[in-house]
Amino acid sequence: MTIKKAKEVIEIEADSIKALTKRIDKDFIKALDLLSKCKGRVIVTGMGKTGLIGRKIAATLSSTGTPSISMHSADAVHGDLGQVTKDDVLILISNSGETEETTRLIPSIKRIKVKTIAMTGNPKSTLAKYSDVTLDVSVKKEGCPLGLAPMASTTATLVMGDALAACLILRKGIKKEDFASFHPGGSLGRKLLLKVEDVMRKGSHFPKVKEETPVKNVLLAITRARCGSACIVNTKGGCVGIFTDGDLRRHIETDLNILSKPVKSVMTKTPKTIQKDMLAVEAFQILESKHIDELPVLDKKKKLVGLLDIQDLLMAGVM
Repeated sequence: MTIKKAKEVIEIEADSIKALTKRIDKDFIKALDLLSKCKGRVIVTGMGKTGLIGRKIAATLSSTGTPSISMHSADAVHGDLGQVTKDDVLILISNSGETEETTRLIPSIKRIKVKTIAMTGNPKSTLAKYSDVTLDVSVKKEGCPLGLAPMASTTATLVMGDALAACLILRKGIKKEDFASFHPGGSLGRKLLLKVEDVMRKGSHFPKVKEETPVKNVLLAITRARCGSACIVNTKGGCVGIFTDGDLRRHIETDLNILSKPVKSVMTKTPKTIQKDMLAVEAFQILESKHIDELPVLDKKKKLVGLLDIQDLLMAGVM
């Protein structure tokens, strides 16, 4: 019985979402026009469960480039309506379209002359009648076995809000870089904002040796810096090679005198390099695709400025 009911609820809500596709019409476009042209903020208001859905819609809009806040309908009628201006757009959510605290806002809203979008399950309701645009989020049936708690209706409202947010991203031309600037914290910000120069080993923290340096001394430099490789430079300071533990293993099998030889004779010549202003996530993809662990880092003048180790990217939470 429990499993059957759980599946039924999921099917009811899935059907409610699918039904929304037929309501993406001229009213949806009108709502999108109002939101995209909004000079102020988008303010989302509702009561109870719809109020919670409104908070999520407002958060999604804000995180995708449309400044938004949520406002509880009860708080609005007790003073919070004072933060609404004619430059804003107000999204009012009510499944019945007759929620007292929400409909009581209508006279004040009309005086402010703020544009309104109703998201309601009753297109003939008071809320729909006095709103500039109405989005129909009605459902045939709720998932609640008692028929009391809003389930499918809140899901449908949430999805309609997501549809608006997704279309606004396209209409406003929001890019990944813009999105990242709204999420500077956490893994998302690290992936989209962090550059190679932010995580590379630089200065005295990566070994940089000349071509004639004996391999023994190169190994000591690598050990002191706690790196897995050393960058090899010519007399002008240009990077001409890299020496890794892999190079050591390959040559020591055939030449036991390798430690006394100049590193230029056993180094990997003309190694793959990256620019310091490259995104860290792009650098990770290069390391992964080339099956290597370190990359010399150059600036725009092709001067060696650091060393990127895959472990540093992992420690930074890039992947």
